[in-house]
Amino acid sequence: MDVFTTFTFCLIGVVLLLGVMFVANAIRIVPEYQRLVVFRLGRCVGQKGPGLIFLIPVVDRAVKVDLREQVREIPHQTAITKDNAGISVDFIWYYKVLDPTESVLQVGNFEAAAQGMATTTLRAVIGAIILDDVLSEREHINSMLRTRLDEVTERWGVKVTNVEIREIIPPREIQEAMNRQMSAERIRRAVVTESTGTREAAINVAEGEKQAAILRAEGSKQAAILEAEGQRQAQELKAQGYAKALDHIFASAQAIDQKTMTLQYFETLRALGQGASTKYIFPMEFTSLIENFVKGK
Repeated sequence: MDVFTTFTFCLIGVVLLLGVMFVANAIRIVPEYQRLVVFRLGRCVGQKGPGLIFLIPVVDRAVKVDLREQVREIPHQTAITKDNAGISVDFIWYYKVLDPTESVLQVGNFEAAAQGMATTTLRAVIGAIILDDVLSEREHINSMLRTRLDEVTERWGVKVTNVEIREIIPPREIQEAMNRQMSAERIRRAVVTESTGTREAAINVAEGEKQAAILRAEGSKQAAILEAEGQRQAQELKAQGYAKALDHIFASAQAIDQKTMTLQYFETLRALGQGASTKYIFPMEFTSLIENFVKGK
């Protein structure tokens, strides 16, 4: 009886264990960003999800596919440019699964295949470009890589969304030549900047001297004009004073009678006669007497 009871409990335990395994394999919860590609007895029956999914244990097999955009890094790869310069390039690429079923059915290991394809595509793209263009046209190379990778991965139900080159390492001798070129360019720019500053300073000084000379000439001109104007006005005032004085004298002379003029005449003769020198004075009347004498003769 004890053996039978023990056997019964063991059987019940096995049944419960199988039931738990059955339920665990039959019920799946698929998040929004995933899909399950279901194979039933080896045949693909399509994708399922998201949400609660029921599978037939042993009969169904499910493969998870992530629909989120993924990023993968391609480590440093050595490539030869068109002008036979060896460079080391690493980049990252972004992809997104658009068709989960195709991504499972068309390729065995999508990421390994895509990485190998990215490596060979990188070498092919770099091999068609000279070194100077590789260093200066990263955007163009990114676009070419993305286009070629997308052409290949499209049949896998995958979309390559972006490719970004992170670092390009040229050979050491080329790096040294580039450093010398950069130093020479910086020196050239410094010399050009210095010469430009000197030229502008000289121009500013000359312009300042020119403006100063113009202002001095303008000041001298204004001073001369003001001085001439002042002299003209002074002469006009002096002439006006003389004219007024003459007018006053003329007005005063008209008011003097003949007797007053005769007295002034005598006074003048007396003042002349008082001098220390010898003088001979002939009055105007004397000339009149001579004139009559001459006429009478």
